[in-house]
Amino acid sequence: MSHLETWIAIVGMAVVTIFSRALFLMAGERVTVPDRIQRALRYAPAAALAAIILPDFLTWQGHFTLSPVNDKLIAGIAATVFYLLTRRMVGMIVAGMAVYTALRFLG
Repeated sequence: MSHLETWIAIVGMAVVTIFSRALFLMAGERVTVPDRIQRALRYAPAAALAAIILPDFLTWQGHFTLSPVNDKLIAGIAATVFYLLTRRMVGMIVAGMAVYTALRFLG
């Protein structure tokens, strides 16, 4: 792939991204989303985040592992418990990273 083709691909992806996001802003109040879809979209970011992060939590050294030797899984569980108890996002990140770092140093 040449430099020109690379730049054409980057610019093309940028145009598609901007257009797809700006379309909703340009439509404004003229387009309304039904209540049922709005309720479903309320949980979409959490589902997307889980789809991205969960596979990383469930693998350890390239293999699917549900055991106490999986430091990432234990840290993820600790972070989730912390968040459910306190509802503090930054604290959840700190707690998860602290548990992960401690497990890495001890292991």
